[in-house]
Amino acid sequence: MMNHTQSKNPNIVFILADDQGPWALGAGGNHEILTPNLDRIAAEGMRFSSFFCVSPVCSPARASLLTGRIPSQHGIHDWIRAGNGGASGQEHTVDYLQGQRAYTEELAEHGYNCGLSGKWHLGDSYTPQKGFTHWYVHEKGGSSYYNAPMIRDGKLEIEPRYVTEAITDDALRFIDSHAGEDAPFYLSVHYTAPHSPWIDNHPKAFTDLYEDCTFETCPQEPLHPNFLVSSVGKGTVERTRECLIGYFAAVTAMDHHIGRILDRLEQHGIREETLVVFTSDNGFNCGHHGIWGKGNGTFPQNMYDTSVKVPFLASHPGRIPAGSVCDEMVSGYDFMPTLLEYAGIPYTHDSKLPGRSFAGLLLGEAAEASALEECVVVYDEYGPVRMARTKEWKYVHRYPYGPHELYNMANDPEERKNLIDNPVYKTQAEQMKDRLENWFVRYVDPAMDGIHEPVTGKGQLDLAGPAGRGKKAFADLE
Repeated sequence: MMNHTQSKNPNIVFILADDQGPWALGAGGNHEILTPNLDRIAAEGMRFSSFFCVSPVCSPARASLLTGRIPSQHGIHDWIRAGNGGASGQEHTVDYLQGQRAYTEELAEHGYNCGLSGKWHLGDSYTPQKGFTHWYVHEKGGSSYYNAPMIRDGKLEIEPRYVTEAITDDALRFIDSHAGEDAPFYLSVHYTAPHSPWIDNHPKAFTDLYEDCTFETCPQEPLHPNFLVSSVGKGTVERTRECLIGYFAAVTAMDHHIGRILDRLEQHGIREETLVVFTSDNGFNCGHHGIWGKGNGTFPQNMYDTSVKVPFLASHPGRIPAGSVCDEMVSGYDFMPTLLEYAGIPYTHDSKLPGRSFAGLLLGEAAEASALEECVVVYDEYGPVRMARTKEWKYVHRYPYGPHELYNMANDPEERKNLIDNPVYKTQAEQMKDRLENWFVRYVDPAMDGIHEPVTGKGQLDLAGPAGRGKKAFADLE
């Protein structure tokens, strides 16, 4: 537990990107992509080099960040297509997280004013939920960057401007309205960037920055034998360079607008009172492993590090050590207890939840042995595909029939050589399998268990099954 004291609960600005790989960051070592403001957050605070999403696809990962639950506890196993609501008023809405506690509800009950600007994509986009009183969200979760369907005060607005700018403008208004208050504020800024579409969807000022880029940091490998073109749309492979320009431009445009948020906090004189966190819902492959996409870029779904690792930056001047890097392995399911502890919110850990707070790591404290033991392994799931990952080994099990994978991450960090059929590593594979199955047995809610979800030949999971609790909701590839 932290022993540090503070005069009041800090303000919190939580910035969430959509489909940003950790490689797409200047501070992470990419010399081609322009991210001066994200690099600024890293320079002023801490960058985690081994932060993992809970599931390598949008909605499940976001639900896990919010609730601290794994997909086989909250029941969302894939991208949500239905249940968000529709402009016609004819589409039903579904509260997918009904009855499940979110950290924003804890914050709201302890005096925080909570606002959301951007992507929600967890059902019923028309109704503020989970302690949020300010609610400006994307109706569906994804669209063109222009003329995006946005919900304000329960009504649909078609936003003609570049949606990254519109989301930022709304976030700035929230900051302006709460900066002078005694009560702390929490603001989620959930961008749709840098998710597709990439071609002809971003301001020329940003695409021009990459017209002469060689993209050597993003080499195009031969197509993966299980690559699904439908995961990113037709034309991606044929127009790879244009897609790379669009992806990099989307990141840099988002970075520009994040800079506006940082500047506004400084203008109000509250930067030192505010924790700023940046991460992404899942990783992303732009040609890595011969894939465009994340976990659903292949069928069967994949658990490559490029799909399950995400950038994670946290800055709070005077509290988090500036320019620091933490190499400990942590997961999105650790975020809820971490944020609440950091904010000084009393929180009784639920033994049914897998996460452990890493607030001490944020403050530069050495992790306790017990805490390190919890962080030795991280786990992921995507429907019937599950992963156990240590610093040295990765084991992927696909229920019920495989194929399974075993990688020595210390010697083969790019996951080129699957050792699962090598008899030399049979014992290692069995140990990792036991570890994985024992962990999931400990935490899975049988009524939500993802390995029982029907899977179609296109890699789609059916949320109308057990984990969907009988709701008329369906999942599709993002």
